[in-house]
Amino acid sequence: MERLFDLDFQLVNDVVLLAIAMFFLFLIMSNKLFNPARKLLQDRKDGIARDIADAKKEKEEAEKLKAEYEAKLKNISKERDEILAEARQKALKSETKIVSDAKEEAAAIIARANEEAELEKKKVADEVKQEMISVAALMAQKVVAANIDTTIQNSLVEQTLKEMGEGTWLN
Repeated sequence: MERLFDLDFQLVNDVVLLAIAMFFLFLIMSNKLFNPARKLLQDRKDGIARDIADAKKEKEEAEKLKAEYEAKLKNISKERDEILAEARQKALKSETKIVSDAKEEAAAIIARANEEAELEKKKVADEVKQEMISVAALMAQKVVAANIDTTIQNSLVEQTLKEMGEGTWLN
């Protein structure tokens, strides 16, 4: 009998043993090399997935913070306007108070000036009266010195009063 492709028992035995050896070698290599490589690749894939999930969470948090900051910025402009309005009101109150204090002080100064003027007026009136008394005393001395009778003396006093004016005695 002729052999087909030169297949003999030894070759078949070698091929079967080689196939079994290759199968066991594949099992051993898959446990020792492929499984750690697969595990490494799976760990890396899981790590990348975690990083992507973390990045998504951080992006969402950043968007929330951005929205909060934008809301705060809008509120800051409102707050600024409120503070400015309050400052303006305080300034107006201060201005009103300063003006009213100045008016009160001016009124007090005017009142003191009026009082001083009245006092000066009374002083001048008193001086005029004193002067009139001294003039009358001098006249009396002259009358006595000249031995004038009472009718002449009365006429001299009347004449002096007319010269000085009746308004002087009334002050």
